[in-house]
Amino acid sequence: MGWRFAANGEKEMSNGQNGAELRLVTPGMAIGPSAGMRVGSGALAQNDTIIATRLGWVKELNNTVSVDPINSAYMPRSGDLIVATVAEVRNNLWFMNINGPFQGLLPMSLAPWKVEFGAARQHMGIGDVVLARVQEVDECHNVVLTMKGVGLRRLNQGSVHSVPINHIDRIRGEGNATLQRLREACDCRIIVGENGKVWVDGDAEGTAWARQAIQLIQESGHKNTFEAELTALEKNAPKKGDA
Repeated sequence: MGWRFAANGEKEMSNGQNGAELRLVTPGMAIGPSAGMRVGSGALAQNDTIIATRLGWVKELNNTVSVDPINSAYMPRSGDLIVATVAEVRNNLWFMNINGPFQGLLPMSLAPWKVEFGAARQHMGIGDVVLARVQEVDECHNVVLTMKGVGLRRLNQGSVHSVPINHIDRIRGEGNATLQRLREACDCRIIVGENGKVWVDGDAEGTAWARQAIQLIQESGHKNTFEAELTALEKNAPKKGDA
């Protein structure tokens, strides 16, 4: 049985429970009893009660209660799959906009092509979009990217959409279930980057529908009416099929 927050009229936040509405809390607000629970970021335990320390959405995962901020910046971690844009080109590397506080560096040794020194611009220019992974992040916040790996490539077509970092899990859904529904409904290829960039590739109708669906998830993903709203939108999807 899931853990229930001690507040009249609030929804139960059981792990994996469908239809549970996320709670928006403000600093100092009581979230629920601390008995049997661990306290994560954005909260603290005080007098047997978990208290919010920032404005955000209450989240329970593996008996740990935390508060996800409404707005948060992307902080890269090694292994992250991201959608990045070339911001600057040098003789032997590319500076990439990764939608974070620091740019990413893609050296020619980690590009998917054999690049001669000084020939970087022949392969990618400013504004080109790529699917890459974060290779490493050092103590000085230097972010090194790689395009050596299965599926990593330059994205020559499609469109890129920005979403708040804290909405990424809503777009994916449990076990990528929501993301797969979107792909099948609009017959588009959709890739969600950890950096809040979503790449959509399909025809004009499918792309427009995917944009609507992403907007719906951002606005209503935390509501207990979300499932009904998404189902209604699926009925107006332009296509059905595998993506």
